[in-house]
Amino acid sequence: MSAASPMEPVRIGIVSVSDRASSGVYEDKGLPALQEWLCRAVRNPITFDQRLIPDEQAGISSALIALVDAGCSLVLTTGGTGPALRDVTPEATLAVAHRQMPGFGEQMRQISLRFVPTAILSRQVAVIRERSLIINLPGQPKAIAETLEGLRDADGQQLVPGIFAAVPYCIDLIGGPYLETDEAVCKAFRPKSAIRPA
Repeated sequence: MSAASPMEPVRIGIVSVSDRASSGVYEDKGLPALQEWLCRAVRNPITFDQRLIPDEQAGISSALIALVDAGCSLVLTTGGTGPALRDVTPEATLAVAHRQMPGFGEQMRQISLRFVPTAILSRQVAVIRERSLIINLPGQPKAIAETLEGLRDADGQQLVPGIFAAVPYCIDLIGGPYLETDEAVCKAFRPKSAIRPA
């Protein structure tokens, strides 16, 4: 019987889009929130590639392309997804897409609507570029965790699945590394035929 193979390393791009945080007006909270959640949820060794950039469509698109070209299997953005005139993250993301993955945005809005009626104004999208999954997340650290992890009742039972449960299998399908999660944080869903033996 062979020894268990080590978990594959993964490179993840995290991007915070904010005019004021990128210019030093206030401290960015998006990147630390993304990194903290991913370190709790993902068991693979992670290399993070971080960007803190202003709400400029061309700059956001360039950052996303650079992260995909650098080998990031997953790129998560935070900020710039509302209806304000400077909110252009969805447009910048769609501009670099090879394929759209609308289910992620639909589920994020369903989760956020449990908390605030203005969630209907969010425009988050998810796309595939090359062999990378790019997902726009909300701007607030609490909302980032809620949309990734989902909602649980007082007994810890899942009420609404978070979007990250579908991320590992999506990355499998586009040729990325096999992501393993800490089930106490987020149980990844894969069909039985796609689960590797522990």
